[in-house]
Amino acid sequence: MEELKKKKKRKLRLSIFDDHTFEEVKSLKFSKPVMFSLFGLSIFIVFVIVFLLLAYTPLNSLIPSKVNLDAKNSVIESSLKIDSLESRIMSEAIYLYQIKNIIQGKVSIDSFNVNNLYNDTNVIINQSEFSASNLDSIIRAELEENQTGVIDIQNKEIKETLKNLHFIVPLKGIITNEFNDSKSHFGIDIAPGKDETVLATLSGTVILSTWSIETGYVLGIQHNLNLISFYKHNSVLLKKVGDRVKSGESIAIVGNSGEQTSGTHLHFELWHNGRATNPRDYITF
Repeated sequence: MEELKKKKKRKLRLSIFDDHTFEEVKSLKFSKPVMFSLFGLSIFIVFVIVFLLLAYTPLNSLIPSKVNLDAKNSVIESSLKIDSLESRIMSEAIYLYQIKNIIQGKVSIDSFNVNNLYNDTNVIINQSEFSASNLDSIIRAELEENQTGVIDIQNKEIKETLKNLHFIVPLKGIITNEFNDSKSHFGIDIAPGKDETVLATLSGTVILSTWSIETGYVLGIQHNLNLISFYKHNSVLLKKVGDRVKSGESIAIVGNSGEQTSGTHLHFELWHNGRATNPRDYITF
């Protein structure tokens, strides 16, 4: 026990000597507890200095942190959104410009001759586009029995109007959304049945064959009597601008393209003299 007490009381001396004369210049006496205290204090001071440098100086950028990574990811995500918005605005501007030209009749000359469409309002039906049905034969037989005479329809001059146009159903299926002008829904939505081919409702010239973010692949056809039909959300377009199409001809494949859609369907619009009309007024779906 006495030896332990002596060791605890034992003091240490730190001496500084001259290198040439080996004369003691200065000396310090301290015990072991004091030495450990000084060593611990020096470590604490070094730790505090390093902490202050990393916390309040630009040196903190050298240490990777989750905050910096989140900030970088946020910047990258914002850049992608800005780029997407720029592309969308450009596509919308082109789409609106094309629609405006279509409604105003300002279509480029290299697509088709607009004058040919508006001048051909009165036509002579020399030959029917469709074969005679059983109903036609019955009516003709009744007229002959009543001695009213046979009407030579092929040689009769008929003025073409909206009421006597024969519209083709663009897609056979189920109507999922009706025409509603008050809600800016300027057409009807048709979910396809077995047949997934979109047909031209009337003969005409393709004036729009493009893609937009909201409505996907869109096809527009100019018909007689200043009628325009639009077919939206297609998966594939089979015609290009300037193509002449016949009534009932396949023009696209029904799809689910564009942001304004929640399933495979055809959005069909019919415009007359620059105004949207309800397709049900002319077509039996």
